[in-house]
Amino acid sequence: DGREVRVRVEGRLAFNNVSMIARAAEAGFGLGFVMEDHVAEQLARGSLVRVLEDWCPPFSGYHLYYPSRRQPSAAFALLVEALRYHT
Repeated sequence: DGREVRVRVEGRLAFNNVSMIARAAEAGFGLGFVMEDHVAEQLARGSLVRVLEDWCPPFSGYHLYYPSRRQPSAAFALLVEALRYHT
């Protein structure tokens, strides 16, 4: 209702792996913040549910920023081409 709420979160788990975050959330250890595509199966079967949906804007895609178009390395040029035409 437009009120600001501050919550202190304390916990023992910290992950940098999406599947581990999803498994911990499914096991009831708390909330997981992951891309919806990574947990589509769990959402479909109901083992995970979306919360704070109004606070989750749609993902418009990845963006690649690089400082200069002058003489990119061959590896970087291949990466840019692969990403550009992947979709």
